[in-house]
Amino acid sequence: MAHSLFSHPIHLGPGATAVAEPEFTGMEWYDSYQERHADDGPEGRLVSLYRFDKSWESWEVHPAGHEVVCCIEGSMTLHQQLTGGGEKSIHLGPGDYAINPPGTWHTADCEGSVVALFITAGWGTENRPR
Repeated sequence: MAHSLFSHPIHLGPGATAVAEPEFTGMEWYDSYQERHADDGPEGRLVSLYRFDKSWESWEVHPAGHEVVCCIEGSMTLHQQLTGGGEKSIHLGPGDYAINPPGTWHTADCEGSVVALFITAGWGTENRPR
C-alpha cells in the first residue's frame, strides 16, 4: 500500500528498519510518536515532507542529533542560532539542503509556497515562540 509522505511520515530505526507512521494529525502527534519509538532513543530518525505557505511561527531544537532540511520546491531561508554563539542564515532552493547540528535552535522564512523534506533526530525536541 502506498502512503503519502505529507501525511504519513516514516520512522527509521536501529538495524536499518523503516516503519510507516500513522497519519499526522497535528503537534500532539509528536508525543505519541516518541512513545511509539521510545526504545530507539536518540538513534531513531523521523522522515517527513511538509508544505509551508508562510514563515515558521516558532523556533525548534533537536538536542539528540543532526537534522537534514532539504528544499524540494520553492525557496526558503533557514535561520540557525548556533550552540557556540552566533547566528547563521542559509538560503535554500530546490534540491538544496542544510544540516542543523544537535542543539541548534532553528526557524525558517518561506518565500511563497515551499515543500521541504526533513530527516530529524526527534528525541527531546523542544519548541519556543518566534
